[in-house]
Amino acid sequence: MKPTGVSGTKILGISAFYHDSAAALIVDGEIVAAAQEERFTRKKHDHHFPTNAIEFCLREAGLSVVDLDYVGFYDKPLAKFERLIETYATFAPASFASYLKALPLWLKSKLHLQREMDRAFGGGYRGRYIFADHHESHAASAFFPSPFEEAAILTLDGVGEWSTTTMGSGRNNRLKLTHEIRFPHSLGLLYSAFTYYTGFRVNSGEYKVMGLAPYGEPRFKELILKHLIHVREDGSFWMDQSYFNYCGGMTMTTEKFHRLFGDPPRNPESLVTQREMDLAASVQAVCEGVMLKCARHLHKLTGMKNLVMAGGVALNCVGNGKILREGPFENIWIQPAAGDAGGALGVAQLIWHHVLSQPRTVNSVDSLRGSLLGPRYADDDIRAFLDSTGARYHAFANEDELLARVTDLLAQEKVVGWVQDRMEFGPRALGARSIIGDPRSTKMQQVMNLKIKFRESFRPFAPSVLREKNTEYFDMPERADSPYMLIVAPVREDKRTSDCAEKMKGLTGIEKLNVPRSVVPSITHVDFSARVQTVTPDANGRYYRLIKEFHERTGCPILVNTSFNIRGEPIVCTPQDAWRCFMGTDMDALVLENTLLLKEEQNSAKTFDAEAYKASFKLD
Repeated sequence: MKPTGVSGTKILGISAFYHDSAAALIVDGEIVAAAQEERFTRKKHDHHFPTNAIEFCLREAGLSVVDLDYVGFYDKPLAKFERLIETYATFAPASFASYLKALPLWLKSKLHLQREMDRAFGGGYRGRYIFADHHESHAASAFFPSPFEEAAILTLDGVGEWSTTTMGSGRNNRLKLTHEIRFPHSLGLLYSAFTYYTGFRVNSGEYKVMGLAPYGEPRFKELILKHLIHVREDGSFWMDQSYFNYCGGMTMTTEKFHRLFGDPPRNPESLVTQREMDLAASVQAVCEGVMLKCARHLHKLTGMKNLVMAGGVALNCVGNGKILREGPFENIWIQPAAGDAGGALGVAQLIWHHVLSQPRTVNSVDSLRGSLLGPRYADDDIRAFLDSTGARYHAFANEDELLARVTDLLAQEKVVGWVQDRMEFGPRALGARSIIGDPRSTKMQQVMNLKIKFRESFRPFAPSVLREKNTEYFDMPERADSPYMLIVAPVREDKRTSDCAEKMKGLTGIEKLNVPRSVVPSITHVDFSARVQTVTPDANGRYYRLIKEFHERTGCPILVNTSFNIRGEPIVCTPQDAWRCFMGTDMDALVLENTLLLKEEQNSAKTFDAEAYKASFKLD
């Protein structure tokens, strides 16, 4: 017999063993907690069984493993193994080395997931295991938390069991996927192939390709469409596998691919050239075109006004912005943890709504609570830790005084680490684990990239903007929201620098970065775009109030927002993580809930081994 514990049906969702392992817990249909394993282990994209994330979710609800009624896994291992074996056989003997590398892990654990989970739970779990289809998990994570009673559903990623793209619809508490594109034809893997070819890490560097694209010209677009991918008007596509090696090889592309574009893949240690920028621009243009065609066809199929999206390709916020501006849907909602991590939430909700046939309550806002589903830390615990390090800090009892002090720092072009509320679920920092700055500063992008993030200078930064001021700065429909930083929009022309276009004439690539482009240059990319986060008092609480204070003081309703980490490091979770990052970089100030630290006051700043800290994370 189970202990009583918390009343209600308790469902744990798990994603693991590929990348971005995660856990999510729902109780009687309410999302209680969700987190990625990487935040606890400090290993970026950690693929291992999410023991720490599970422990957090259970602790947040006051539960133990024995209290759980259902455990769901986000895909079907046997179906995935069938694909692998069939693929290896089809591409033999070239696939032999990849087969030998993959098989031991499958035989040891992946084919025996129920046994592995029983072992991880210490034999205490007595409920039922349910394994869901990978793309159904994505679809559930997109539709069930959305603010829509009904919506068209589009999922795009690398590959699940067999599907790489699915289309369908959701109504009330049911969803149905009706169309699919199957492996090896995959928009996500096409993008990953160019990620590899341009010298970045697959399943990690795709966002770098997206950020690099505006520096280039899409001069390879027609070559890609002629040789690599054949796209139909309905968004379906076929890819010529003679150019790709991901089916059975140890790399993403073949020699034929390299001959087509004239060179071997870029060495990751070499400089990024105009060629890589043009390649990035080209594959980005192709990706956007496919996404838009898929959306238009899906609208014809369903006739619905709302669209929800998930899957790794749904993190392509430039493509999402194109669908919003040029597509047929009135409203778009994208799961913030759109990649595999979100599958943990999706499978839990599938169990609640499909297996248990429970009804769904729909409100005017989504049910993710701003995606703030991770741990939060109390002031007493924060200050006990700081005392143990000998840190000097200022404790605030009044929020208004804290916000006024932080606003002073921001207005002086100081860079502030900002930790408050529960940690975000998903890859974006949304004002709970963020590094923030003044977007009016012409030097902020360079300072943040090179002295704090220690990353490539071409990388753009995102604006967090008061929701009510959004359309004063960005070309977005009045109805549109981007609460999870998943829509790119143009900066309005009246906010752009008048002589910017003239100054950019004749410039190529990174040279464009040195030209101020708008009244908020730190968040305006070289193509005048911005990855927008709209901020509201209900979803964002204190972060909204900080931006409001900054707006009242400066007239600017925007802050620069980037994730609180350095290159290669997962976003910080604990006060300890945040303090190490603060001390290991040129950040000026750190806010931990109601506590403020100034770098200039830290006696340990000279003795902290910043180089060892940076070296502890593998570059992504």
